[in-house]
Amino acid sequence: MKVYLTAILKAVPSHREEVLALLLEMVEASRKEAACIQYDLHQVNDDENQFIFYEIWKDQAGLDAHNQQAYIVEFGKVAGEKLQEAPQILLMNKLA
Repeated sequence: MKVYLTAILKAVPSHREEVLALLLEMVEASRKEAACIQYDLHQVNDDENQFIFYEIWKDQAGLDAHNQQAYIVEFGKVAGEKLQEAPQILLMNKLA
């Protein structure tokens, strides 16, 4: 069963460029994962420090494997000082 996920991240303004570079690297690497169906990064129009990922994974096992990738683990280590708050992760079911 596919897994749909939205992640909302808010960069500390002084770390915005560094966070954006890391997020773009995550996009490139994530799209190469076998279980990745879609992995898109967006920036909120009226807040250049807020980023939103929209992701679709083949199944929960694929998402679990993604979350264990070295680049995801490394981002988690720096997120505390580079983000304004903990990322908001929304797991969703597609209704239509």
